[in-house]
Amino acid sequence: MNNPLKKLLSHVKLKQGDDNKPTKLAYVLIVGLVGLLLILVSGIFSSEKNSGDNMLSVTPDSSTNEQETFLNKKEETIAEKDEEIADLEGNYEKELTALLEKIQGVSDVEAMVNLDSTKQKVYEKNLIIGTQTTDETDQNGGERTLEDSTREQEVVLVRQGDKEVPLLVHTKKPDVRGVLVVAKGVDHMQVKQWVVEAVSRVLDVPTHRISVMPKN
Repeated sequence: MNNPLKKLLSHVKLKQGDDNKPTKLAYVLIVGLVGLLLILVSGIFSSEKNSGDNMLSVTPDSSTNEQETFLNKKEETIAEKDEEIADLEGNYEKELTALLEKIQGVSDVEAMVNLDSTKQKVYEKNLIIGTQTTDETDQNGGERTLEDSTREQEVVLVRQGDKEVPLLVHTKKPDVRGVLVVAKGVDHMQVKQWVVEAVSRVLDVPTHRISVMPKN
């Protein structure tokens, strides 16, 4: 089969004289062909690199989306807990205000309660104790016995309809960080003492965490 490139070159005078030295045209053609070859090779490598970069760029987008989803869920959980605590504090404040209004000499009460957390649910648990005994003999013929004890707790499950749920023993009220009471009449020492005692007993909070101030 005839090579088209050879045909083309045969019509072009690439050598001159008897010594067959290459002509200027031959040098130009050689340089042009080498340049064309370099352009083609660089184009192939650059296209492969771009396709590889595109493939790699997909992975960070996927992981970033997963991370954003996790953070959003975490923020939603924190927001729900904060809202639940705020609701509990509001209920405590209403009940405490209504109660303190009934104390003799106390009026126009405002209360603020700061809770440590939400209500804590306590579930029934089974205690599983295991003991493993191992007898060992050393190179000198001495014997010894090793005992390894394990203690595990397992939540008790009960069936409700088509599913199993943990057995709830009781719900523990949240701990109170501090209480502030502002009211009229508490500038009298006896009345103030009554208010502090009432708050301490109702909310089960130490007296040093209770602040009672007279109201203008």
